[in-house]
Amino acid sequence: MDKNTIVERMAEILKETPTSMEIVKKDAKTEQRFKYLATYMIDKAIAKDALVLSDNEMGIGIVIQNSKDKPNFFKDKWEDLKLVYHVTGFKNIPKILRNQKYVRQQRPANQDYLYCWFWGISKDNRGADTQVAKQMKDEFLRRAHKLNLPLYAETQMRRNTIVYQKFGFELFHTWNREDGKTMYFLKYDPSKHPEYEDQQN
Repeated sequence: MDKNTIVERMAEILKETPTSMEIVKKDAKTEQRFKYLATYMIDKAIAKDALVLSDNEMGIGIVIQNSKDKPNFFKDKWEDLKLVYHVTGFKNIPKILRNQKYVRQQRPANQDYLYCWFWGISKDNRGADTQVAKQMKDEFLRRAHKLNLPLYAETQMRRNTIVYQKFGFELFHTWNREDGKTMYFLKYDPSKHPEYEDQQN
């Protein structure tokens, strides 16, 4: 894996991702801010063995294992402060914190689970039926079944919701935000998909 190449690809995907577009400050340094965010996310994913890449490295995912008995993946105040300085700017912080709090509340507080923090595919390799999408989906579900843990995800893009549902996720909550945007919350429960185990055997 060439980390710099992965960071560059992820930065390009983030520029089209509604959630990241919301938090990245728009100014003369916007390009650098997206790259800093991509680097921050990739570094965290590598450190926690949470990075998922397709065979051609055009698909990038981050699947975090959250444990009620271990420190939260995201709780690093110094890193948070640097992220504010380099990516979001201080003006956006109140709105970002409100939104993040609501999003976190849709996941279990006292239960182990997997969380799809990021899933993106470079432009020329997209589509629910492409080999890249299939490889990544298979790896996400493999982890959920291996650990016997539910897998949570959210998206602001309706078409992504349809793709998730095609892969066996259930839409369990829809948030119509005050700014007029909608966020969809999804969950994959391995216990409800015994057919997956049959396909692997």
